[in-house]
Amino acid sequence: MGIIFEKYRNGINLGGWISQCTYEKAHIAEFITESDIIEIASWGLDHIRLPVDYPVLEDDITPIDRALEWCKSAGLNLVLDMHKAPGYSFNAHAASTFFTDEAAQNRFVELWQIITRRYANEGDNLIFDLLNEVVDAHGDAWNKIARRGIEAIHAISPERYVLLGGEHYNSSAGLHKLEIYDNPYVLYNFHFYEPMYVTHQRARWTHLRDTNITQPYPGFVQGVETLRPIFETLQFPKVTEDTMFDIDYLEKCLAPAIEFAQKHGKELYCGEYGCIGLAGTDARANYTKDVNVLFDKYKMGRALWSYKKMDFNTVGEDALIAALK
Repeated sequence: MGIIFEKYRNGINLGGWISQCTYEKAHIAEFITESDIIEIASWGLDHIRLPVDYPVLEDDITPIDRALEWCKSAGLNLVLDMHKAPGYSFNAHAASTFFTDEAAQNRFVELWQIITRRYANEGDNLIFDLLNEVVDAHGDAWNKIARRGIEAIHAISPERYVLLGGEHYNSSAGLHKLEIYDNPYVLYNFHFYEPMYVTHQRARWTHLRDTNITQPYPGFVQGVETLRPIFETLQFPKVTEDTMFDIDYLEKCLAPAIEFAQKHGKELYCGEYGCIGLAGTDARANYTKDVNVLFDKYKMGRALWSYKKMDFNTVGEDALIAALK
């Protein structure tokens, strides 16, 4: 058994605390406290994934210090994820300069050097997630930048585990474009939100925002005629009028990740998965349970998106929490 399934088998994200937020000190002080970490531990999870935007890192790294100490006290491990980097944001990738701007890349590497030095004395209770949800239209640029980052981290802390995710928002289909490292301390990461028609139904930031269709899970696909243009451009495997969204369909969606792990003999970690609150309690709980069955089947670690708010709230959702166990 590798480090991922041993210590990072089942966790949850702390989205919206020091990422995708206002960065105001009051928010950072109040949104997540030690009591939240204790609650997460009480659910039987083994780690948290902590998304961090680079302005927080450049301004005040102490929230990470607090999170790490709280996790250690509660018996949890920590994945530190750079959610937004200088010149790059997954939700504004069209305006990204990161893949062509050497100065932004240098800042990215320097930030990881600062982080690595600060936490050099930590063991495998802390691993690094190099960059969240890459969208790269510049050929092999991400592999080259990622290598710089990994080498900079390992020059300081040779046994620090680093997670590397691929293109198209870290989708499983993007894994095959990544450089394969003959290094046990380089691990591979993907995100899993398939099928989007379940997990992001009516989400205001997606193509589904105006569909007004409720999609059950498990259940046959709804609103085929309305969604057909989306099916044709975004979804795999193919969706037809007879498609049933269930655990068998999810396993087909997971196939690129399964094949990657088997081909290269690599551990995989799913840094994000989840189902939007708009889907309703039953669909969310059923989806979460089935995805976790598959992750366990293929020995993949994972972290649910997300603990609090962020349209994917878990706090107070007893059926959803039960589905995690």
